[in-house]
Amino acid sequence: MNTIQGVNLLDVCKEFGTPLYVYDADKIVQQIDKLRSHFSRVPLQLKYAAKSLTNISVLKLVKAQGIGLDVVSVEEALLGIKAGFAPEEISYTPNCVSFEEIQEAVALGVAINIDNLPILEEFGKTYGSSVACCVRINPNIMAGGNTKISVGHSFSKFGISALQLDELVAVVEKHEIDISGVHVHTGSDILDVDVFLKSAQVVFDIAKHFSNLRFIDFGSGFKINYHQEDKSTNLDELSEKLQDAFLKFCDEYGKPLEMWLEPGKILVSESGLFLAKVNVVKENPQVTFVGVDSGFNHLIRPMFYDAYQHIENISNPDAAKKKYNVVGYICETDTFGSERELSEVRSGDILAIHNAGAYGFSMASNYNSRRRPAEVMVYKGKAHLIRQRETLDDILKNQIAIDL
Repeated sequence: MNTIQGVNLLDVCKEFGTPLYVYDADKIVQQIDKLRSHFSRVPLQLKYAAKSLTNISVLKLVKAQGIGLDVVSVEEALLGIKAGFAPEEISYTPNCVSFEEIQEAVALGVAINIDNLPILEEFGKTYGSSVACCVRINPNIMAGGNTKISVGHSFSKFGISALQLDELVAVVEKHEIDISGVHVHTGSDILDVDVFLKSAQVVFDIAKHFSNLRFIDFGSGFKINYHQEDKSTNLDELSEKLQDAFLKFCDEYGKPLEMWLEPGKILVSESGLFLAKVNVVKENPQVTFVGVDSGFNHLIRPMFYDAYQHIENISNPDAAKKKYNVVGYICETDTFGSERELSEVRSGDILAIHNAGAYGFSMASNYNSRRRPAEVMVYKGKAHLIRQRETLDDILKNQIAIDL
């Protein structure tokens, strides 16, 4: 993949330097339209999961498509407001935050989603029925088998356990809390449609206990392709079955509700490429290393989650294939990919790492005092710089040198 919207990526690297994140705006819009078309039989509210990619230009792009925002911190909420979202378009779903932060979010006017009983109790004491809130349920379902990305199992820190329904209802009734919605999110990279449907049934059973709901939020977690042989969530099957179940529940509930979804990765992951320049090709007796001008400080998913992300040499695409270990410049074990077949790699070549739009820059750091990369969005056939590359001054900005 040497171009995005006809823009040559090697030219983009020459203009903006490497390492570099590049996002295809058209792909993000296509993914939003794709979800809308699949869930067209219900009153749908899409809430973009900001944590996957929080650049303000990306937020403005999704805002322009008429969708809302899902945030997990007051800071993300403030970024959303800065990008033009009205507070009521923002759903705030934190975890293990202080009640003071909840109060900050209430003051902003965003929709509140609470995931534990102690904070719900405090919320009820403080606001009673004057401020509505959603409750996040833990359905006690393992999704995908990886506890790093599965958040709906019984040992997860997220959500109010479905087994605590009686306690939940007691707190709500005691303080006459206005429960606006019920929410569930079981994790990421969920392939099995039945997992979504089982979680939905848990939510339906709990939702029956609250008479003034306006929506049910099914979270997200759709699996996408990272590898050519990967399977993704079957949206045709999922959307049909989930919409059928939801509409049936609404009939039983006695009034129509909105269906909320919180897509993040599915909207932005495939839009992003991470471009890195080859510093050195290092041949050892057992393996040939390709060392690039980046590391897990810029793209942590391969090391943190053992995630596969496709890599290609866009500088020498037609050369014979060889096997390489692609590694970074961080003073740790720092591997982007092992035993990868790439077109022959030379010093100075540009490697493109795919699916870098989600949880790439948003999880980047200054480890080893390395500067974070620039970000570029290709919009209407032109490459736009949407974040400047950091400088040493940026790293030093908030440090205070004392006199010694």
